[in-house]
Amino acid sequence: MKNITVLVDTNVLLDYLTTRKPYFDEEYAILLMCVEEKINGYVAFHSIPDIYYILRKTYDAGTRREMLLGICNILTVTGASHESVISAVKNDMFKDLEDCLQDKCATEISADYIITRNISDYQKYVCKAITPKQFLDITGQL
Repeated sequence: MKNITVLVDTNVLLDYLTTRKPYFDEEYAILLMCVEEKINGYVAFHSIPDIYYILRKTYDAGTRREMLLGICNILTVTGASHESVISAVKNDMFKDLEDCLQDKCATEISADYIITRNISDYQKYVCKAITPKQFLDITGQL
């Protein structure tokens, strides 16, 4: 299973960091697979400041930094090339630039899946998007 590479979407990480039910247990299981090096886990570079910003009303700056360092110790941060970012900005087929950038980052690392709770947002993308539950079903971890 180690050859499976995933990009974990911002919404999944937010649910994990805030222990949001009913999603937390599945997301914890996936991140544990990354910690145990059963799969290769990545986070898109732009998810880091997004998470920092979104959690600002709930957590102080020091706590948010600790949370992000924890994520960066579990997942490898990946980016997209200049050309890929320009392509995403120009691409008007997609309603959400952030999702398009997630796909570009996933493509750059040859990810097998983007793990997200919003699979409907990824219908026209290159990388296959699946929910945490679907991923755990596929890997036999559920």
